[in-house]
Amino acid sequence: QVQLVESGGGLVQAGGSLRLSCAVSGRTLSTYTMGWFRQAPGKEREFVARINWGSSSTYYADSVKGRFTISRDNAKNTVYLQMNTLKPEDTAVYYCAARIVGNYNYWGQGTQVTVSS
Repeated sequence: QVQLVESGGGLVQAGGSLRLSCAVSGRTLSTYTMGWFRQAPGKEREFVARINWGSSSTYYADSVKGRFTISRDNAKNTVYLQMNTLKPEDTAVYYCAARIVGNYNYWGQGTQVTVSS
């Protein structure tokens, strides 16, 4: 069973930065495509970024492109989301997720990010 545990959320002023971490246990991280999603109050969960397991290619939602960076450390079984130039609209619960193919099968419990204006 794969377990994902996010950390690094918090309260930050607009323009600030945070780095989220997602520690993976139970399986080797290198075989999974990892994604970050977020859900703001009253809104549906949305895709933020992902990093492929094989090529380490990265993909971003347009709303975060150029500000957020996803990366992975397979030796530490951890994936990161570096978030810079944060905006109040980035406020949400952030989730990491893992998949091999198809839908994301495993999800973390989420970490709250609040950006004040």
